[in-house]
Amino acid sequence: MSEQEIELRVVPSLSQIPEAEWDACACPEAAQGGRPNDPFTTHRFLKALEDSNSVGAGTGWQPQYLQAVADGQTIGFAPMYAKNHSQGEYIFDHNWAHAFERAGGRYYPKLQIAVPHTPATGRRFLTHPDFRELGMRGLISGAVQLAENNNLSSLHVTFCTEEERDFGADLGLMPRATQQFHWLNDGYATFDDFLATLSSRKRKNIRKERKQAQAFGGTIHVLTGDDLWPEHWDAFWHFYQDTGARKWGTPYLTRRFFDIAHETMADDMALVLAERDGRYVAGALNFIGAQALYGRYWGCTEHHPCLHFELCYYQAIDIAIQHGLQRVEAGAQGEHKLARGYLPTQTHSLHWIGDPGFAAAVARYLEAEREAVEEEIEILTDYGPFKKVQIEEQE
Repeated sequence: MSEQEIELRVVPSLSQIPEAEWDACACPEAAQGGRPNDPFTTHRFLKALEDSNSVGAGTGWQPQYLQAVADGQTIGFAPMYAKNHSQGEYIFDHNWAHAFERAGGRYYPKLQIAVPHTPATGRRFLTHPDFRELGMRGLISGAVQLAENNNLSSLHVTFCTEEERDFGADLGLMPRATQQFHWLNDGYATFDDFLATLSSRKRKNIRKERKQAQAFGGTIHVLTGDDLWPEHWDAFWHFYQDTGARKWGTPYLTRRFFDIAHETMADDMALVLAERDGRYVAGALNFIGAQALYGRYWGCTEHHPCLHFELCYYQAIDIAIQHGLQRVEAGAQGEHKLARGYLPTQTHSLHWIGDPGFAAAVARYLEAEREAVEEEIEILTDYGPFKKVQIEEQE
């Protein structure tokens, strides 16, 4: 089957795409009732964003889902959005936009293939398992063609897989390297097994932090599935608003998102809440994949020593060990995670820029940035909390 036989369609709403058809490409591993590898590219997650007005009109994230069809069969989708800003991406190009506009160009709108507001690595070209290479080629070529045909400045594919980075680079897209901090499960049966791999000083510090956090004067609850109730989301919404207002100015998600997620994704979430004197005072929301736990949001109405570390990082490790998950992805940024057992990990994106001169300048920048990221990861790993023999074994 040749590339010329692929038909590409732009679909403005997931309500026009049957859930089974989307998920057959996004998470075929869950077809028999299993857990998706990536909860964020499922039809139910992306539709919750859309139905809650967390994306769409007025948000700067306008859905333009890309569908690839061959011989009447859907062979792939891409969660694509037209964007008029660079918020909610976590692989930032603000400086590119400023430079391009200072030179007289128009950077926005642009095309973004991503999961909105979600810095978690996963497939961005959601191809049917029988058509992986053909589907990726068609979706990438089609997205670039759409950007060119509409005189858009650029196309960006963020938090894609390493396989997709390599494939896209072979087709002429520019790869970008960034980093996050992930906790890796080396077959630990208990939290103490994990602690045993750390240096004595780091091990003592974590135990001290957990003890301080547990002394906040209340109880920590880990809730998922049927244990989640509307009152828990009422409390968490206050936490989320506080954090969103301080970090982004305006929270990205609407209140309605959490209601819809409660209805459609309760089994995909683990909500960690701290309760004191009959009130919830802090919380951290995680999403559960087949192989990873994804830490997403944190907030509080009371500040207690080390409670943030406990709810966001140590409870996440406990959950991952309990469920046999391979890793915890704790979200963007945060070198403070290193001392708590989260190691620097390279993340990937792909970029196409229409203006040849500007593309050449960005390519030079990305080459230098990749070298800097690789060097920083090497240095940070060496300064990590693990016993030196443990680091040597991992290398």
